[in-house]
Amino acid sequence: MTEILAAPTRAERGAGRMLFVLSGNMVLDAIEVSVVLVALPSIAADLRLSVWTVQWLMSGFALGFAAVLLVGPRLTARWGLRRCYLGALLVFALASVAGGLSDSTGLLIASRVLKGGCAALTAPAGLTLIGATFPEGPRLRRAVSVYSLFGATGFTLGLLLSGVLTPVSWRWTFLFPAPVALILLAWGLRVIPGTGRGSAPRRTPAPRRHGALIRATLVAAGLNGTYASLLLLVTFRATGQYGWEPWQLALALLPACVPLALSAAFAGRLAARFGTGGLVAAGAAAAFAGQLLLLLRPGTGSYPAVLLPTLLLVGVAFVLAFGALNLQATQGLTPSQRSSAVPLYQTGVQLGGVLLLPPVGALLTHGDGGRAAPLTIALAGAAALAVALTGLRGPSTPGSQPS
Repeated sequence: MTEILAAPTRAERGAGRMLFVLSGNMVLDAIEVSVVLVALPSIAADLRLSVWTVQWLMSGFALGFAAVLLVGPRLTARWGLRRCYLGALLVFALASVAGGLSDSTGLLIASRVLKGGCAALTAPAGLTLIGATFPEGPRLRRAVSVYSLFGATGFTLGLLLSGVLTPVSWRWTFLFPAPVALILLAWGLRVIPGTGRGSAPRRTPAPRRHGALIRATLVAAGLNGTYASLLLLVTFRATGQYGWEPWQLALALLPACVPLALSAAFAGRLAARFGTGGLVAAGAAAAFAGQLLLLLRPGTGSYPAVLLPTLLLVGVAFVLAFGALNLQATQGLTPSQRSSAVPLYQTGVQLGGVLLLPPVGALLTHGDGGRAAPLTIALAGAAALAVALTGLRGPSTPGSQPS
């Protein structure tokens, strides 16, 4: 009883403050993924951009993330986790200001690419700092859960913020992260410990023919690419067909992301009970069902009849598959192999959006976007489902390995 009631030590208070800073930055990174989505029609109208051009504000962030993710461990090994983390926060803030004040399409896109690269440094570094600070056991598990939960809620917060900020000016969707990042930087200077150079964990290459890793990466890339592309399509369809204001659009998109935010804390238990293979396949099937619904009703029907069921099915897909895919990617790997496998997996996830968003944007701009764009998304969803189904051939493995 005395141990339970004992006041936190100075080291424990310092660790808690550090976790708050890292989790706050995780939210900011996740917000950045979605905050421009609702603003895209306003940006396109103001700067007279096509859908194909403006979609680079989304795919550019994913491109920057994927490009830096694989080299991030080398940078942190050379310069140290603390220096890279805080430097990325500063660059993130400067890129936010540059993008928000610019009328140049190229600079807008470049700012998003740069911020994606910064997020690729801070997100993994934050998880590494948590692992190095908190002792193995319940405290570490709670810290990782808090960090992951903050990230899972960020996408939803980004939509809501965009719905509030865009009517004032779409530029605020670029500018608002700057002061937040600077506050986190100032606090981080005080609470993030120095790790020195060469402090990155030892990394053993993941097996090149590791079936679970390859399958999880391909399915996750397909789900992420189709998800981002479907939201792009819905955004411009709802704006053009229904004439919705940004706040209405933000609320309308919530069914696609709120379920994941609410269920993120239970993903591990779900995978442990049902196994990762079945959950991944069920999630891919739910996403494909939503894509088919949109394909069969390309330009007709009200929001409750077509778009809402589609978004709900996509939300269910991520509830089922998101955590299971993270676990499946690292099953059967040693801890040192996982440190190499996770960046490969996360890079594949981002490349899904990079590869699918531009053609969908081009079809919405130049082609018969009413049918060709949803058909392209559905074909990619069918491919992801086909890969996911191959995971059912062997025994279903409980999700016991942490990602």
